Amino acid sequence: MSFQVIIKPSDRVFEVEDGSTVLDAAIDAGINLPYGCRNGTCGACKGQVLAGEVSYGEYFDSALSEDEKKVGKALFCCAQPLTDLVIECREVEGEGIPPRILTVRVEKLEKLSHDVMGMTLKLPSNERMQFMAGQYIEFLLNDGRRRAFSLANAPHDDRFIELHMRLVASGQFTQYVFNEMQEKTILRIEGPFGTFFLREESTRPVILVAGGTGFAPVKGIVEHALRQGLKRPMTLYWGARTLEDLYMDELPRQWAAENRLFRYIPVLSAPEPEDGWLGRTGLVHEAVLEDYPDMSAYQVYCCGAPQMVDVAHRDFQRHGLPKGEFFSDAFTFANPVAKIPA
Repeated sequence: MSFQVIIKPSDRVFEVEDGSTVLDAAIDAGINLPYGCRNGTCGACKGQVLAGEVSYGEYFDSALSEDEKKVGKALFCCAQPLTDLVIECREVEGEGIPPRILTVRVEKLEKLSHDVMGMTLKLPSNERMQFMAGQYIEFLLNDGRRRAFSLANAPHDDRFIELHMRLVASGQFTQYVFNEMQEKTILRIEGPFGTFFLREESTRPVILVAGGTGFAPVKGIVEHALRQGLKRPMTLYWGARTLEDLYMDELPRQWAAENRLFRYIPVLSAPEPEDGWLGRTGLVHEAVLEDYPDMSAYQVYCCGAPQMVDVAHRDFQRHGLPKGEFFSDAFTFANPVAKIPA
């Protein structure tokens, strides 16, 4: 059995098989609905059900409240149709890239800091994975679980896949990566996923906000923008606890030195005395607001821990950021899909 879904206002139509979610079916149909975590945590896929009924699996109350459900709001990453649907939601500019399952080999493992591992994956010689800078892939584990990580490289550099993984004390997969995994290990991935990519049709100046390993997708976005010939002012704020946590600090400094339209502002929340830190301190989103008290003319891309992303979104809108100019990717824990937190 399948159900028909009509999207308003575009009137695009797609089918959802029984047991599938609205978002998964849209992705399979090449329709680019906004989303982030795909597990009911971030709320990026929230839209309106105008007609029809849906059921839900597990999701977080912070992403969809009971009051929102009563007025027809839905999380399309969790919503399964019980009838044909008419929904209203924003569609992302451009055609979606259908995800594919690929076999990859671990080409390189390199510690970027005490708790961040750089992983380079090699696809088969006759394969390439099409993606947009800032998207993510999911590892398909043998026990049926999935683990998702953002792509840190840009699409023009697609011979390999670059990932940045933070070691998580309770994270079974990252513990395996840090302590047991060997180069040449064979893994399966699926991707690309996500709508965290640069809206190239816009002319607004760009503010990038990264927390910890939230730098990974931002790196891909910046490298893509530079490759295309950066024409919009772009400022990166990278927040971390200590100097050591800015694990590739020399790279954005190089971008800033070589490109007059690019600025880099690192922000440490808890610098060590031995860091000798003379730069900005405090919360990274507050540093943005100190520099941009009026955000009405800007476009923001924010990636990191859910708390940081949520607070930044709220406070930036209070300072004039238009509703449709905030794009985010929140790193979350969840089952069966988990984004490893920054």
